[in-house]
Amino acid sequence: MGTVTTTNGGVSFWYASLGAPEPRRPLDGSTEVDVCVVGGGYTGLWTAYYLKKADPSLRVAVLEQRFCGYGASGRNGGWLYGGFAGRAAFARSHGKDAAIRMQQAMNASVDEVIRAADAEGIEADIVKGGVLEVARSRPQLARLQAFVAEEHAFGQQDQLLLSATEAAERLAVAGTLGASWSPHGARIQPARLVRGLAATVLGLGVEVYEGTTVTEIRPAGAERQAQAVTARGTVSARFVLRATEGFTAALRGQRRTWLPMNSSMIVTDPLPASFWEQVGWQRRETLGDLAHAYMYAQRTADDRIALGGRGVPYRFGSRIDHDGATAQRTVDELRAILTAFFPAAADTRVAHAWSGVLGVPRDWCCTVELDPRTGLGWAGGYVGSGVTTANLAARTLRDLVLRETSAAGESELTTLPWVGHTVRRWEPEPLRWLGVHSMYTAFHAADRQERDGRPTTSPIARVADRIAGRH
Repeated sequence: MGTVTTTNGGVSFWYASLGAPEPRRPLDGSTEVDVCVVGGGYTGLWTAYYLKKADPSLRVAVLEQRFCGYGASGRNGGWLYGGFAGRAAFARSHGKDAAIRMQQAMNASVDEVIRAADAEGIEADIVKGGVLEVARSRPQLARLQAFVAEEHAFGQQDQLLLSATEAAERLAVAGTLGASWSPHGARIQPARLVRGLAATVLGLGVEVYEGTTVTEIRPAGAERQAQAVTARGTVSARFVLRATEGFTAALRGQRRTWLPMNSSMIVTDPLPASFWEQVGWQRRETLGDLAHAYMYAQRTADDRIALGGRGVPYRFGSRIDHDGATAQRTVDELRAILTAFFPAAADTRVAHAWSGVLGVPRDWCCTVELDPRTGLGWAGGYVGSGVTTANLAARTLRDLVLRETSAAGESELTTLPWVGHTVRRWEPEPLRWLGVHSMYTAFHAADRQERDGRPTTSPIARVADRIAGRH
């Protein structure tokens, strides 16, 4: 019973629960604007939002290949939290104080998303219950303790280390030996947020063109502005901002820039009151663990469990899935995690399964940039932490654009360590396919060793981390 799913793919449960969005008009010929944003997800829409709020006279256009939120913005786990990719690397390259400033900016961005959604009347099922991460083996517990110590070293004194009893008082996950909790996190319904944001930017006068696939982004030349090229026409602008995250590899010349990593999710049928009386989860914390191939979950507004993790991590040649279709093996693996964490959910049906891609740079560090010489800017490489990071990226892009258009000068955001960060490209095929699949095979093997009783972190995982460039 449990492995049968009602829906597989169809973009995501988040969109299925809302109904398919009404398509907006595509681009109908070449045009010129001040700022062209390529990609209608969180990064692109937040960027358009903050630009128009700062300077309503700016002509801003968003180009989206399907519909706004079709990618990770409408498929993610609904974690609005303060984590970001590359903190340790930024501390090494720019100093610890710079990394701490970045962390503080991320924490503030959690509250900024909540503030902006409230100000614009966007109802996205937001509950700021914080982030709960559990350890279910001795190696995970050791990593949890090290993680909390590192958080404190980066100024996160409000990151709490919880005993097994304290963790169970919040959420009874089977086998929990300890947990940590941070206040810098909220549960959201991702598609509600992106749908509301798209409607908001339209109301501000942003031109949003859906069903418009950008095939190439061209830098400014001696006699032309920067350009976004589509089959429906070319958009010329002083600035063209790439906000394509996991879909970046489809653009000409960008095949090896960011790797489209695949992540998959399942959601259960609504669970009865008796289940919630047994497990708790009254504060609606987002839930994660300390496994190498980690999971992430939330309690939805209608009392389901939405749970995700890595299934098939990467498709050869940086190919993208078809509307979220998910292999049954992956559904079964995620269901096994669900029942291991919550045995009382063993007979609960999986109502929907889906997948999506996120952008992974070769050094696993997120980045934002604007080159005034070429007129090109970009943000992304969020490595799965994009719900909050996209908002910070958008406000940073706004400040970078305003620095050029209004002589605004540097801001606190434009001096953060991820601005202008560069990274080498991924290896050509078949090396990147072999590398990514070998890495996740190693992580899964390490998790099996630890579940089977290994008392310390598996050396397999340490080797995989070094090879991947994650540390």
